[in-house]
Amino acid sequence: MASSLDEALQRSNLSQTNQMEMLTFRLTDNQLYGINVFKIIEILECPRRIDRIPNSHPAVKGALDFRGNALAVIDLSEAVGLPPKDFHAELAYIIICEYNRSLTAFVVHAPDTLLTRSWADIHKPEGVNALSLVAIAYADSGEAIMLLDIESILVTIVGIDRDLSSVTIGDVEGKGCGRHVLVVDDSRTAILLLQSVLDKMGFTNTALMSADKALEYLEKEHTAVDLVISDIEMPGMDGFTFTRTLREQSDYKHLKVILHSSMSNPSNQLKAEQAGANKFVAKFDPDSLSKEIFNLIDE
Repeated sequence: MASSLDEALQRSNLSQTNQMEMLTFRLTDNQLYGINVFKIIEILECPRRIDRIPNSHPAVKGALDFRGNALAVIDLSEAVGLPPKDFHAELAYIIICEYNRSLTAFVVHAPDTLLTRSWADIHKPEGVNALSLVAIAYADSGEAIMLLDIESILVTIVGIDRDLSSVTIGDVEGKGCGRHVLVVDDSRTAILLLQSVLDKMGFTNTALMSADKALEYLEKEHTAVDLVISDIEMPGMDGFTFTRTLREQSDYKHLKVILHSSMSNPSNQLKAEQAGANKFVAKFDPDSLSKEIFNLIDE
């Protein structure tokens, strides 16, 4: 029991040290990939039979009954353009993850190991136009670990509600005029979703893909920024560390900050508060996000 508690505390403390623990796994190209363990609910052997869902994306292999809930089963290899995993004929595994307050089951070739890495050692690839790839880390052996943009994959395969409801539009449309929001996120898909909401609300906005670039921007333009909306998982510096860095500087001590993440576990609300964020909002609920934005701006 003591060792389990120590492990839980150690994982919790990662958010205070700009570190991330990842599960590495392999897809059908035998390349090493990684995913944040905070998003993983369970790892299972893949059943040999999964019944298809009619008119679904080819990478959606069907539905899985998990604790009384029907989850979409996505072949992660096929989702990123690789040959599909033949789970009917050979052993495969399912990683059940929580993204955007929903559970999804991903078929992978094989889990590998657990690794802890500093976000400073995780880099966004330069000059690579791969929408499904968000960053690269390295294993102890020196092998590259590809970190996928799961948000972009899910938007492509299962879609996402990106529009404000008609009721919310009536409440917020145009009310952000004259206000400037800084968006910080390493996912192009997430940035486009955020900008779509901010545009409808009338905000001007600037989008940057790393916390380091955001800090540089704020040094020059901090008086023109009314609100920062930042992701948590980002190469170089995570959102928790970014927020703490802002709070340590007098110029940004009272700057409004929303941490906006697909890591929708309730524990992230507490971690966001401890880091100094004004709000934590789980991705991606346009109505909830717009309301939280205006609550902060009105304060």
